[in-house]
Amino acid sequence: MAPAGDREGYWGKPTSTLDWCEENYVVSHYIAEFWNTVSNLIFILPPIYGAIQSYRDGLETRYIIAYLCVAAVGLGSWCFHMTLKYEMQLLDELPMIYSCCIFVYCLYECFKYKKTINYPLLFILIGYSIGVSIVYLNWKQPVFHQVMYGTLVAVLVLRSVYIVLWVYPWLRGLGYTSLTVFLLGFFLWNVDNIFCDKLRGLRARLPPLVSVMTQFHAWWHILTGLGSYLHILFSLYSRTLYLKYRPKVKFLFGIWPVLLVESTNKQESAKKQ
Repeated sequence: MAPAGDREGYWGKPTSTLDWCEENYVVSHYIAEFWNTVSNLIFILPPIYGAIQSYRDGLETRYIIAYLCVAAVGLGSWCFHMTLKYEMQLLDELPMIYSCCIFVYCLYECFKYKKTINYPLLFILIGYSIGVSIVYLNWKQPVFHQVMYGTLVAVLVLRSVYIVLWVYPWLRGLGYTSLTVFLLGFFLWNVDNIFCDKLRGLRARLPPLVSVMTQFHAWWHILTGLGSYLHILFSLYSRTLYLKYRPKVKFLFGIWPVLLVESTNKQESAKKQ
């Protein structure tokens, strides 16, 4: 459980099966892991914007759900790192499985006609989600969750590589950027776990503003949040190209990438005229 030196705070003793390297209740009495908590904003705000934009453009519901699932992961992770309670941990970890299943469905169905449903794939993914949930609720082993999550990520990587190599080679930049950002986050997640004692000792010697940069689990949130968001852009770009829309990636404030697609409602109106 919690490493020695952590403080007691508003939410009491942690009951989660995991307690990360960030020192507990150091920044705020009401937030157990402050930086691990607030870093989840990247999971919440951009996907909500993406869901709203997709709805306005008349895009398929599954992509709106994909965006909202990422936001749900962020909200669950916020609650988990804020409280370090087991119930909140489940709100973080199980939605990770569900959102990845949505990603798999979207990416493997991006070259199908509109208004079609792949029922066999849908049932497999629903069964996978239910099976992982049942096992994990009864066998509280974080490694099991990590392996099940990693399996879904591997399936997404294989499909993404297929698309950029054989279908839309000009999407390599977006596809590989998403993968690289995610892998960098995974690397920092491992550094945070393996070298926790050394990182804590280093933070004690560094000025506060500098020591924040060593909160690698928070960086994992930032990078995987960005990687997940870019993956949805990649999947949605592939889908809208197949449907013969005109997608474009632009940058809000010159920083944040968004996908702009000519509204399907406008296209339908134009066809009627």
